[in-house]
Amino acid sequence: MGKVIEIQNLSFTYPDGHKGLSGVDLVIGTGENVALIGPNGAGKSTLLLHLNGILRGNSTVKICGLAVEEKNLKAIRKKVGLVFQDPEDQLFSLNVFDDVAFGPINLGLTESDVKQHVTQALQWVNMSSYEERSPHHLSVGEKKRIAIATVLSLDPEVLIIDEPTSNLDPRSKWSLVELLNTLPITKIIATHDLELVRALCHRTVVMDEGKIAADGKTEDILTDIPLLRAHGLSK
Repeated sequence: MGKVIEIQNLSFTYPDGHKGLSGVDLVIGTGENVALIGPNGAGKSTLLLHLNGILRGNSTVKICGLAVEEKNLKAIRKKVGLVFQDPEDQLFSLNVFDDVAFGPINLGLTESDVKQHVTQALQWVNMSSYEERSPHHLSVGEKKRIAIATVLSLDPEVLIIDEPTSNLDPRSKWSLVELLNTLPITKIIATHDLELVRALCHRTVVMDEGKIAADGKTEDILTDIPLLRAHGLSK
């Protein structure tokens, strides 16, 4: 199994002095589905933002063998699709087609290739008939699917999703879980939703106070009640 993500001793401090990450080591292999869990402020989102160079700490982060540094950012951002917690952060066009086409157009693809990428991405998320719809008039669940399509249109090797089920009703949540299960791609999912973790991820990483507190098989982590309690994940 190849390594898609390699992180060694990653630390990061925000400009206000708050320490976001401290000595994080993490290796993720091709095709793995990995959950990132922990209390608010544990460093999950900070870590995700290092995986496509939005944030850069004082350490080596490699994506598909490429070091996260200025000269490699364009290539890395094509390989890593980052889906934010709030789909509004990713949807800004007048219609769904333009939102999903934004990435491929920026890559300089031809008009016919752009159309092909958009069609494929919308098929993946079961939203093929939505091309002309306004993203701002869709339900939260539909917006989440379109946000995922905007990164799938770049044909990434890694899909990174921050809190995919937040603000979703149960039907939309399980529909999204089903969709994510069908995508044949490495996935890293930061979430508080332990049902989602159990349904989607074979491996779980627990973060707290900017460090990795545990890393193992999902079943082992989720049945370790003292561990979950210690890190604010169980009553």
